[in-house]
Amino acid sequence: MPAPDLDKLDYQILSRLQDDSRTIAEAIGAEVGLSAAAVQRRIKRLRQAGVISREVAVIEPSAVGVAMTFIVMVEMEREQREVLDAFRKQAIADSAVQQCYYVTGSADFILVVQCRDMGEFEAFTRRMFFDNGEVRHFTTSVAMERVKVGLSVPLNGG
Repeated sequence: MPAPDLDKLDYQILSRLQDDSRTIAEAIGAEVGLSAAAVQRRIKRLRQAGVISREVAVIEPSAVGVAMTFIVMVEMEREQREVLDAFRKQAIADSAVQQCYYVTGSADFILVVQCRDMGEFEAFTRRMFFDNGEVRHFTTSVAMERVKVGLSVPLNGG
């Protein structure tokens, strides 16, 4: 899907929505100099164009008992399209995987995984890696502290 032409007002609206997606159109309009109806039309266009892909509640993991974060580097046996696609699908389907990146370098994928405890992570490694004959090797780092978790995209356009 080609990126739509975004102007300065689109970027200002997106910036405000990234900060708080519950901000009402009237408040955004007052900040950017548009009517509420114009802001709503722009937001609708940005959703339809796929610029705004999702609007979700961000939950603090420790508040719901998900206390551990793991960064996992995964090396596949073969770099063939069907092997990579199958792993992508497996990562997308597993709720413990919060982020999955196909990368260059010594690993093929980097995963950010959240689990309640080491037992839950061990079960994850069994189903994701040990039961998958296409995984050659994986290396895990345990996050000691959440220093920064970013969900916004730097917006410098417009």
